[in-house]
Amino acid sequence: MQDGTAMSAGDTAVTDPTAPPPLTAAPGTAASVFETLDGTCPVRDVLDRIGDKWSVLAITLLGDGPLRFMELKRAIGLVSQRMLTRTLRGLERDGLVTRTVFPTVPPRVDYELTELGRSLHATLAELARWSYAHRDDVAAARADYDAREDEIAVTTGD
Repeated sequence: MQDGTAMSAGDTAVTDPTAPPPLTAAPGTAASVFETLDGTCPVRDVLDRIGDKWSVLAITLLGDGPLRFMELKRAIGLVSQRMLTRTLRGLERDGLVTRTVFPTVPPRVDYELTELGRSLHATLAELARWSYAHRDDVAAARADYDAREDEIAVTTGD
């Protein structure tokens, strides 16, 4: 026990080291999924993986079926080979993608969504549809914002 810490006679609870940290917000509230007593965020780790642009694109493209590495790279476009490799390894580690190596010359490697990856694909596909449908609205909002910022900079001398 740490110096300065007293233990009461009724303090006999055993903590399960595999249990998630207790939440500081009321269960069922939006805040409860983002904050725990130890300061960690139970969903941040997963959102960091699936929220980056290369993961979203890879999962969306793999939703149509297995793809070879270069097919995926060509379909995504500007991603470097190193970044796509890192992204796919992370998705594989998280159980979202499987990597199958075929013993051919040269070796053939296919990537495919797992069941878990397919369950995420449905959500990301909806996000992709929304993004496509509202791309002009977002572009117009950005242009309006930039124009306002430019006007403020001119009037304040920034």
